[in-house]
Amino acid sequence: MSDNSNSGSAGTPPLNSGSYSLYQGRRRGKHKIFIGMAPGVGKTYRMLEEGHALKHEGLDVVVGLLETHGRKETAEKGERLEIVPRKQYPRGELTLTDMDTDAILKRSPQLVLIDELAHTNVPGSPREKRYEDVEVVLAAGIDVYSTMNVQHLESLNDLVARITGVVVRERVPDRILDEADEIVVIDVTPETLQERLLEGKIYAPEKIQQSLDNFFQRRNLIALRELALREVADNVEGNAIATTPNGQFCNIHERVLVCVSTYPNSVQLLRRGARLANYMNAPLYTLFVADPERFLTKEESLHIHTCEKLCKEFEGSFIRVTNSNVANAIAQVAEKYRITQIVIGESQRSRWQMLLKGSLTQKLVRLLKNIDLHIIASEKMVSPK
Repeated sequence: MSDNSNSGSAGTPPLNSGSYSLYQGRRRGKHKIFIGMAPGVGKTYRMLEEGHALKHEGLDVVVGLLETHGRKETAEKGERLEIVPRKQYPRGELTLTDMDTDAILKRSPQLVLIDELAHTNVPGSPREKRYEDVEVVLAAGIDVYSTMNVQHLESLNDLVARITGVVVRERVPDRILDEADEIVVIDVTPETLQERLLEGKIYAPEKIQQSLDNFFQRRNLIALRELALREVADNVEGNAIATTPNGQFCNIHERVLVCVSTYPNSVQLLRRGARLANYMNAPLYTLFVADPERFLTKEESLHIHTCEKLCKEFEGSFIRVTNSNVANAIAQVAEKYRITQIVIGESQRSRWQMLLKGSLTQKLVRLLKNIDLHIIASEKMVSPK
């Protein structure tokens, strides 16, 4: 968290639309995002709770924008925190209000709490999206706590539409989460969330049954919960990769690599690997290592094409590399794609051949670290040679 010496002064002039020039050279504020699977999980409440705790410790904390949606507990939690007044935008007989970013910059607190990161600003605002306002505040050296639901993440838009049947219009670019200093998932079970909905803690009574029949169906909530938990795991793993020297980090997600060869029963091996990936809810990769000194026959080429087609049917990624050293090639691909599970066929080399040259399994055991090796036994199946 920043201290007073790193925050902007009370006399900070308003920032022009989209301009960061006034704050060049300043320490960028830290950004903490509270993310959940759906409305009502308690993101805003948790953000306010932490804001109160930091204020009690002596930090200068203000609320830049709070959306209670009529939720009594959330409104009560927002009390006793300074709230920056909203800016008014007259529209004929109506007056619309939105977050006043210039007022926040002029007030220059150490920490500002900003609700609903994916919000689209009212017409006439200096910036179109609230996350753009957050970037301006961060550029001024002010720390920000913000909230959002996982369905608003840009890269998940199509997937969320398939799961829920709802196309989310307000979206946040993935880079906002990638650049965040901390992401906290606010997790509750689908059953608990449905109970909150029935108790009237999320929406008004007239909207409850409609919500239960649509977005708040149990199957939707289960899928969205998994997306939220995965997103945080991805962020943690990405940070570990970026900050750990020499790539010595522990993978959080399982990733399965199936090694196929020109032998026909490799198709069975691929199916076994796909079942393993499905069981682990892991991405599937299939690898074929081509020998640079040998051309494939027409039959062998068709077989590899069949493996590639089957891999894609399993929604996997097919990888083809050329290398005379099969074990080294597998190890290199495993490192590049952060593989945690490798599936190969049982070697069909004779004991004498293995004594002279060693088996692929033995070579992989020596080369691989922190990767599980699955050797699938079959009378006819062979591993790549």
